[in-house]
Amino acid sequence: MHRPSDVVTVDFAQRTGPVHGGATGMLYGLSDPGVPGDALLAGARPRTVAQKAPDGDQHPNGDALAIADGFFAAGGEEIVVYMQDVYSQWPYENRGIDDYLAKVDTMVRKVVRERPHDKGRFVWVPFNEPDGIWYQDWAAAKEKFFSDWQVVFERIRLIDRDARIVGPNEADYNPGRLRDFLTWAKDHNSLPDIMSWHELSRSRLADYRGHYEHYRQMERDLGIGPLPINIDEYGNRRDMSVPGQMIQWISLFEDTKVDADMAYWTYAGNLDDHAVRTRQANGGWWLLKWYADLTGQTVQAVPPQLSVADTVQAVAAIDESARRGTILVGGGSEPVRLDISGLDPAVFGKQVDVLVSRTTWTGYEGDALQPPVIAARRTGVSAGRLQVDLPGGDVMAAYRVTVVPAGGGAPEPDAPWTVSVEAESATLHSAQAFDQDTTADPQLYATSGKRHVGAMNKVDSAVTFAVTVPRDGRYRLGIHQGANKAPGRHALFVDGALDQIVQYSANLGWTYRGRTDVELQLTAGTHQLSLRTSADGTNLLPGSDITLDRFDLTEAGAAERAAYPADEARLSGGARITRHGTGPAIALGGGARATFFVAASEFGYYDLELAYRARGTGGLRVLVDGREIPGLRAPHPGEASSRARVYLPAGISEVHVGGPAGLELRGLTTARAGQADTAVHRVQAEQAQLAGTAQVVDVPATSGSNASGNAYVGQIGNGAGNTVTLPRPDGFGPGEYVLTVHYANADRNRGHPYNTDVISRFLDITETGGSTTRGVFRHTYAWDNFWPQATPITLTTEQGAIVLGNAKAYGPNIDRLELARLVLEVDNRPRD
Repeated sequence: MHRPSDVVTVDFAQRTGPVHGGATGMLYGLSDPGVPGDALLAGARPRTVAQKAPDGDQHPNGDALAIADGFFAAGGEEIVVYMQDVYSQWPYENRGIDDYLAKVDTMVRKVVRERPHDKGRFVWVPFNEPDGIWYQDWAAAKEKFFSDWQVVFERIRLIDRDARIVGPNEADYNPGRLRDFLTWAKDHNSLPDIMSWHELSRSRLADYRGHYEHYRQMERDLGIGPLPINIDEYGNRRDMSVPGQMIQWISLFEDTKVDADMAYWTYAGNLDDHAVRTRQANGGWWLLKWYADLTGQTVQAVPPQLSVADTVQAVAAIDESARRGTILVGGGSEPVRLDISGLDPAVFGKQVDVLVSRTTWTGYEGDALQPPVIAARRTGVSAGRLQVDLPGGDVMAAYRVTVVPAGGGAPEPDAPWTVSVEAESATLHSAQAFDQDTTADPQLYATSGKRHVGAMNKVDSAVTFAVTVPRDGRYRLGIHQGANKAPGRHALFVDGALDQIVQYSANLGWTYRGRTDVELQLTAGTHQLSLRTSADGTNLLPGSDITLDRFDLTEAGAAERAAYPADEARLSGGARITRHGTGPAIALGGGARATFFVAASEFGYYDLELAYRARGTGGLRVLVDGREIPGLRAPHPGEASSRARVYLPAGISEVHVGGPAGLELRGLTTARAGQADTAVHRVQAEQAQLAGTAQVVDVPATSGSNASGNAYVGQIGNGAGNTVTLPRPDGFGPGEYVLTVHYANADRNRGHPYNTDVISRFLDITETGGSTTRGVFRHTYAWDNFWPQATPITLTTEQGAIVLGNAKAYGPNIDRLELARLVLEVDNRPRD
């Protein structure tokens, strides 16, 4: 039976204001410089982040001053300082207002002293959730709150008369308390500069618009404002990382043009559950990136139901200068029909190209590459109207629909064949399905299908399912799993025969989902796949008690390749989109820049190729993660391309492109050049030169560790002589390099009642006779769970050894080291 579509109407002629872009701020989204990766942060581009007070004790990292440079460099606008996070306990210990006032004085003076030129970009929250902490009983505590607000307010302004103050920052929207506060604050000349409160439950998806309208009416009644608003904590655990959930929150806050910061439920430094490891993206990150890409004016987008939780919602925008319309939509399981109107022929022409891309949930620690284009067509536009049908079936997905004037070759989908199977729908043996009802309890972590399989703790535990594949070839099996703070293994059987041992990374817990990918060679037809806790039916594999959530089987093509056309770029410095018969291009010259965020699935060499039309000859200025790639230039007038073979870490890299006047950049492609990885110098840490306390640790057979060679090196650092030294191989002279360290770090502070206070560790990477670079290594959940982390280094000597250590604190455990030249080769050539 045909299912009716949910209908979203989008009218590009009804403008609702400039794109604000404030809906994806983050509370403790950052922890340390470089965590998460700079490119990942720049791609998501939160307008605001809320972080702890300088030198605060509430959490071991996330200091507002420590993360400031990286945040502002990534395009951030304001740091919201949680001043009471100077205290160590939760809820905050109450030592009296005089104790707190002394701390306020210290932190504000420190920001003014250390950031004199941009201190105005730090905004101050004197009290966090006062309705639940220190001032719960409003009838009894009202006057005390007013008095305390006044003295803190005045102390901040005494130190910095231009400081902006945020409040009252209550845990809920409390209209009675808020009216009392605003009335008093108006009379005492101490109104906050920015209004804030929190929206922290599923029901707030339905309630927020009412709260917003009620508040704006209250302002009018009281004769104040309108004040800017920051909903500086919103959402639940089940929302973070899930595109179909996050689009609902984004639509609320973009429609009302406020800033809003995602709540901090897990640990600092992972973009509130949108960053995988250090610099990789999950499916939710791509929605944040799409939202950050919106330019121009938002337009009217009317969902089937407004202010109803867990329903289809949308945000739409038009950029007339780029001649582009964009719709972000998701949140429902049924098919969606977009009824689009207002497509002005002066902007879009009479024929348009429509592209539909899809991003879905990949787990909290499951990486996602560039979202595939699942549908594309060239079509005429009649009376400014157009219909676009989106598939149903995936409540966790979100879609981006772009509409641009037709140009160049007709657009085509690039999505590979794929099928998904829920673990609970498989045949279970000595295993059990468990409910994870995130509707009933939104503070549960997201789970595909709201169920998963666990109790995989017997020697005959198995999950078996059938798949039917369309043709012979290579397939990638993505296993959504949860390993409880320890790495582990399963045996993968295909049609009853052992195919391989699956190595899982540790996760935060059984329900904090990651994804592990393995490759299979399958013939066309139906196959039985089975994940088992034993390879021989007798012995349990180490760490095999792992939850299983969903299996994604995807056809794997030839070498990894991705295209980033002109419409995917962010433009700056006067760069602009041009559209001719050959399709879109970016006009460069002078300070004009195009920025692409490219995704790599693994560490290694990739060919980055720029296609363009040049008016004459001239150099291209290309930077990859801030490092210039020399030798790229337009070789002659006309169509040409320039290619660089560059070492990329797995995850997101930021590519800036500038060029001579008259150059029109058509786009960027990336292609894996795996054969070039032979140029990487690899050394097991236990084979390097060890000094001081640094020592080899053998991995016991009972461990599910992914340590290569069954050993690693520990006890590095905490003294200047406790080091690992990598001698320089022949041919690795001066130049730009990437040092990849396979490391483990499970350091944490166990003091907080619900946040996991993970602690980053650091290594000072010193070239003997050269300079020192600081490398940061975030938490990996277990001391024997190794992840690769890339650190850019510049070597200046001919053969000075590379020494890794930390004189002041312990570094991470190290499994192996890989040294790679940043650039292997470049070429510039004409195009046919």
